[in-house]
Amino acid sequence: MPYRPPFIAPMRFSDADAALAQVQAIYDSSINHLRESMQRFVAGEDIASDEGKAYPRVRACYPFVRIHTDTVAKAAGHDKHLSYGFVAGPGHYETSLTRPDLFASYYREQFRLLLQNHDVEIEVGTSSAPIPIHFSFGDYDHIEGNMNRERRRLMRDVFDLPDLSAMDDGIANGTHEPRPGESQPLSLFTAPRVDYSLQRLRHYSGTSPEHFQNFVLFTNYQFYIDEFMRMGHELMNDPASPYIAFVEPGNVVTRKVGTAPGEYDALGKAPPRLPQMPAYHLVREDGGGITMVNIGVGPANAKTITDHIAVLRPHAWIMLGHCAGLRTTQELGDYVLAHAYVREDHVLDEELPVWVPIPALAEIQVALESAVADVTGLSGPKLKRVLRTGTVATTDNRNWELLPDNTPQRRFSQSRAVALDMESATIAANGFRFRVPYGTLLCVSDKPLHGEIKLPGMANHFYRERVDQHLRIGIRALEMLREQGRNVLHSRKLRSFAEVAFQ
Repeated sequence: MPYRPPFIAPMRFSDADAALAQVQAIYDSSINHLRESMQRFVAGEDIASDEGKAYPRVRACYPFVRIHTDTVAKAAGHDKHLSYGFVAGPGHYETSLTRPDLFASYYREQFRLLLQNHDVEIEVGTSSAPIPIHFSFGDYDHIEGNMNRERRRLMRDVFDLPDLSAMDDGIANGTHEPRPGESQPLSLFTAPRVDYSLQRLRHYSGTSPEHFQNFVLFTNYQFYIDEFMRMGHELMNDPASPYIAFVEPGNVVTRKVGTAPGEYDALGKAPPRLPQMPAYHLVREDGGGITMVNIGVGPANAKTITDHIAVLRPHAWIMLGHCAGLRTTQELGDYVLAHAYVREDHVLDEELPVWVPIPALAEIQVALESAVADVTGLSGPKLKRVLRTGTVATTDNRNWELLPDNTPQRRFSQSRAVALDMESATIAANGFRFRVPYGTLLCVSDKPLHGEIKLPGMANHFYRERVDQHLRIGIRALEMLREQGRNVLHSRKLRSFAEVAFQ
């Protein structure tokens, strides 16, 4: 039998805070067991019980939350306007949980809504899903580096390693079918899937998941990041700023003037080279700040980073980038607000078939258009001259212009596309897939169909002139969305027939 932590029996709760405290207790017990065992393993010890018996394996499992309801009807106190917080019908529903320290407010809200909407107790206990040893390490632990090669090889014989078969996206994709007797899912992501993405976020973004905010901007150009960094440091010198910290890759934290440093601020260190998709965070105390990620060029990066940010359950994400204008009436520097997408990126074809429409979301569209008007000071016909609403085509072929017989050009014309890029449809499609409100505001930087291609001098002048305004529009739009509140943003538009309770 595996060497396990002391068993914590399942308990039922009618109070969200008490349920969360039990989740934290089970998780802490499991993580401490794994960390202590790992430290002994690194030191060369055999893992043994109190009686001195050596165990072949060490194991600890995630906590779970479960609900059982016998009725479709929701309790009298339920919020009729919410699109989440309730199960689809009678039955057992369950999910494993991780990192209650990171997701405390999120879990508390989901528990509260389940209790309110169904008027039944929720059960918290220890699941049968093992915690992979790699997911037990803290942000600043580097335990494996202290082991020799032979000891590292023995790890898989002693500890549970990540099992990719437990991390698929079948629930989010709508393809998951519970086995006979198995509970139905409560959330889009199981605990191992969440932990996997938290690890990937550290790797790709260079910052800890704790710093990510509820509103996210994606860009495909470093110019935008440079401007975001400048604005971030300016805001840290403003005592009236609503943001309390600015975080850069390496977990380098700059606190707002007059604010006390955080517990781990001193451990941050700028990396010798930037990670693949560096992230920067304007932090608010309530988590409602703004994260900006430079995803670089291409749909593969766009899918990769949104696959992982989705587990943090952000309230909205928006693409701000440059695009090719496809219409003669467009000028360099004009904005394009996407209200439809042509998906020729191919990276999501298996998870989300191309026949699935990706609708524009009214709340995001209104916020983006209003932000353009606010920042430019334009309205009416003057606003329409610089802001075009239309279809955006996303391709995985950067040199689509060189294909013979103009076949891409013909398709883009038939689709009524007004702009072309390599990321926007991917980000929107993954937002649709993961129930994260999404939007796109692009800036025309060249017109390849009309002989206006990017030239170094012209491009640099254009970028300097437009980036600041475009970025301020994106930030203003997210501030407007924040003012609307989570309940408005997470609407029924993104829900399937039998949706999970956790948003």
